[in-house]
Amino acid sequence: MYDTIIVGAGPAGLTCALYLLRANKKVLVLEAKSYGGQIVTANKVENYPGIPSISGVDFANNLYKQVKDLGVELKFETVLKIEEDRTVITAKNRYQGKTVVIATGAENRKLSIDNEELFVGKGVSYCASCDGAFFKNKNVAVIGGGNTALQDALYLSDIAKKVYIVHRRDEFRGEKRSVSKLKEKENVEFVMNANVESLNGKEKLESITVKDVEGKETEIKVAGAFIAIGQAPRNELFMNVVDLNERGYIESVDGVHTKTDKIYVAGDTRVKELRQLTTAVSDGSIVAVTAIREMSED
Repeated sequence: MYDTIIVGAGPAGLTCALYLLRANKKVLVLEAKSYGGQIVTANKVENYPGIPSISGVDFANNLYKQVKDLGVELKFETVLKIEEDRTVITAKNRYQGKTVVIATGAENRKLSIDNEELFVGKGVSYCASCDGAFFKNKNVAVIGGGNTALQDALYLSDIAKKVYIVHRRDEFRGEKRSVSKLKEKENVEFVMNANVESLNGKEKLESITVKDVEGKETEIKVAGAFIAIGQAPRNELFMNVVDLNERGYIESVDGVHTKTDKIYVAGDTRVKELRQLTTAVSDGSIVAVTAIREMSED
């Protein structure tokens, strides 16, 4: 019997574990892939209070080491189901918890156009910091208008010959400071009010076709296309214990509690206004303190 089982080892899940472990609780963290979540794809994190600049990988490693030193039990197993009695079923085992925290984050959203899956690893990428080095002195496109897209473009501008930023609106949703930095780059070109219609090539990506609001199509020669159009959760497995909104995010009464007693939610996987590193760790700490208090009341 664990005091708390945390599903997901991203910033929200690991922060939750940190607070629980410091309260001498027995904690199990279950993760399907690797610890760190989406933050590991960030080349630089520059908006976390008190840390002027750090790579996403370093942040994740530091957080993991912190909870590891406190004795966290982390198992890399895929969760298949959570029962109302807080039994967590994985592909390998069954675990029982007094409380359960769902902190599974979200995955990269796809363009869902022809050749996208075909060209993954052959020009199409969802991680600029992972794959950017392969496109040194080549033309690339970044697709999206949020902070991730802007950060990807900044990172790639120091590597690629030219960076096209393709965004479907007439202004960016991301931070103005990043936009200003990009405007100062001689090798960055903005392609606004345009959608990517197709990814073209034979054995690998050779160009993209974009269509503007007037219906005009333009082919842009690029060797790489970095897709940064947001994220989507995968919470269908938990529908028996939580309510989901129309986009698949977990509903909560107060940002903490789900519809099932002693099953909580934290981080990007829940309905919330802002999905950032700061709000993820905030969620993790609040859920942990709530779980600690409610376990003591039983």
